[in-house]
Formats: sequence, C-alpha cells, structure tokens
Amino acid sequence: MSEQKTMIKPGIQFHQIKTNKFKTNLLAVFLTVPITKEHVTENAVLGTLLKSGSKTMPNQEKINETLEGMYGAVLDSGIEKTGDNQVLKFYMEVIDDDFLPKKEEILTKALEVLLEIVFDPYLENGIFKAEYVKNEKEKIKQIIESKIDNKAAYAIDRCIENMYENKAYSIYRYGYVEDLEKITPENLYKAYIELIHNCKIDIFASGNFQEDLSKKIQEHPMIKSLPERKENLLREENLSSISQPKIVEEHREVTQGKLVIGLVATPQKELTNFNYITMVYNAILGGGANSKLFQNVREKASLAYTTSSNFVKIKENIFIRAGIEIQNYEKAMKIIEEQLEAMKRGDFSQEDIQNAKNLILSTIEGIEEEQDAEISYYFGQEIAGNQITIEEYKNKIEKVSKEEIKQVANNISMHTIYFLRD
Repeated sequence: MSEQKTMIKPGIQFHQIKTNKFKTNLLAVFLTVPITKEHVTENAVLGTLLKSGSKTMPNQEKINETLEGMYGAVLDSGIEKTGDNQVLKFYMEVIDDDFLPKKEEILTKALEVLLEIVFDPYLENGIFKAEYVKNEKEKIKQIIESKIDNKAAYAIDRCIENMYENKAYSIYRYGYVEDLEKITPENLYKAYIELIHNCKIDIFASGNFQEDLSKKIQEHPMIKSLPERKENLLREENLSSISQPKIVEEHREVTQGKLVIGLVATPQKELTNFNYITMVYNAILGGGANSKLFQNVREKASLAYTTSSNFVKIKENIFIRAGIEIQNYEKAMKIIEEQLEAMKRGDFSQEDIQNAKNLILSTIEGIEEEQDAEISYYFGQEIAGNQITIEEYKNKIEKVSKEEIKQVANNISMHTIYFLRD
C-alpha cells in the first residue's frame, strides 16, 4: 500500500492509494469545513440530499439504473465530525476491470458519476428540488430525534457537549431540529455553493488501477471550474486541565446507568511521540479484556456490564465509559480513580505493556485489509498535517517505554464526569 498525493489547486488534494489486495476500486470525495452551529444542520442535509439526483441522473431510479449498469456499483455517503471539523463523505465502489469479461474502463465511469453527484446536483429553476429537500430534512430530523435510543452513544455525546461547552467540538454532527425548520430549497442551494467554493476537498482513489488518475482529475471540467481556497481551514481548540472535574448528572427513563469520564492528556514537550505513548497508556487502562478497567471494574468487582476507554488523538482526550447499576456509581468511581492512580505510580507490568502494544499493532495491521480503512487512515493524516507510513506507525508504538507511559499518566486529569441515570 502506498499513497501518492497531488495538489490539484490550493485547498484541493488528490490521493492515489495503489493496492492489489482487493477486487474492487474505491473512490471517495471528502468535503471538510470548520463545524459551526450556523451551518452544521444545512451541511448535514446536503450530505444526504446530493445522493437524490444529479444533472444527468435526476432521480433515485436513474441513479440506481446507472449503478446497476456498472455491475452493481455502490454509492454511499456519510456525515462525520473530525475534531473541530464537519466532513461530508461520498463513496463509490466498483469492481476492478481485471475481473470483468472485457475491459470497460469502469473506473473512469465511476469517477464521472461520483464527481457529478457531488459537484453537479439536480436543480429545478436554479435551486434544489423542493420535494428532495423536504425528504432529506425529514431523514435528518429522525436521526437527531433518535439519538437518545442508543444510550451509550448518547452519553458520550452529552459528555462531550458539557466538556466542550460553547466550543466547536460540542456541536452535534447532524445539527439541530430547530434549525431544520429554517432550511428552504433556496437557502440550501446558497449554502451548497458556499460549501463547494470554500471547503477543503480531498479526492481519494484506492485500488489496483495502473493509470495515473491525477491528470484526469486535474483536467476534469467540474474540478477545473472550482476556485482555489485557503489551504488552512482547520483548527483545533483543545482543553487544558482543571483543578476540579465538572460533574454532570442527567435524568432519563433508563434502567442502567451510563457513566462517561472525559480526561485531558496534556502534551509534554520532551515527549515527541506523545500521542503514540498515550495510545499505549489508553490500551493498558481500558483498551481490551486485559485492561485495568475491564479486569478491576467489570471482572473482579462485577460493577459494570461494559467498561472501556478510548483515546481521541486529535483532541488529546481519553473517554472512560461504563454501563453500571445506578446504585453502584460511587463504587465504580472509586475503582476507576484507583486505576488512574495505579497508572501514575507505574503499577503495570511489561506484560501489560506488550499486551497493549499487540492490541494496537493488530488494529494497525487491519488498516490494509479494508479499503475504507485505508482511506480513513490517510485522511486522518491529512487532517492532522502528519505524514507517517504504516511501518513508521508500528515502530513508534513498539518503541514506547514504561517510563514514558508513567510520565504521560502523571499529566492526565479528569475534566468532566457525566452520569446518565433514572
């Protein structure tokens, strides 16, 4: 697997990932903008609306017909929040030409279809079709209103909202129901033009293609017509440690309590591989079945149905999660705090470190086994302004020492404790 990057024009990058592991080619277009309360909801609607129709494929029936004619090609889209940015993602997966009865240049056709979907949407009287806008607003409304149904995911979102109060990272990636009411075909099309003219654009192609696609992208009329934009649209507003953690209780009709603890990992100048050390720290703390949280909170004390932690690298935060009986809140908190103190003392073995590294290394190795994981990996590198190969990534994890983990542990503090209860 190798990535070749080409700047099409300022703010627009093309990424080619050559790999012979798959029978398909995967194309993607990512549109990235700083997430704002003002625009988050309309961008979320655009993320699904653009799949409704394009200039030559004005409806879903025509799009499906086109995909079927390409041996069942798959078109998909999604909305993500990556740090302080909202990302609209569009994917097209097609079979590789080598597996067709005859050469059809299906990759070129797929590229045409995907670019048309994103950059040449279907319009009526110069604006989006009212029926399509209404349908997509309803879909987004259902997504927003149903987020409470998944209590574990809801609890994490609410912890982040309270932790990053009045900051960009607190904004929900699908937006807000009250803002849906303000969206019309006219102002949504205006928002689309503003998005396309200002967002950071990353176009990806992953597969076993022989040709250099960068020239096709550079000379494509839709891409040529796009204006240059500022390259540095991304910014991160991370948190500092605080003297006393913020405690938030929310009452809902739940039978099981959901505890989420947001930690701040403060970078140290002398630790050049801070994020990689913190990844190993997190894996020892709550990354798997051998972790301190799993063994002490769940297995030994039987206080949690589930417990784990995850490290959000771009925000330098660790989130501890536990599903507990509501009456066990104090006991669970006590044991969790004991595990954090044990990490500060260096109360973990070389075996713990190796188990943590093996867990991370197996995840890294899995990146090359899925095309969308490959693309996500390189996009993450792009967002972070970091260029590191898979092998370099592994080496950085393998070199992490116990003293470094202990040093990171002593610069991690609780910021927000969120508890969803009855």
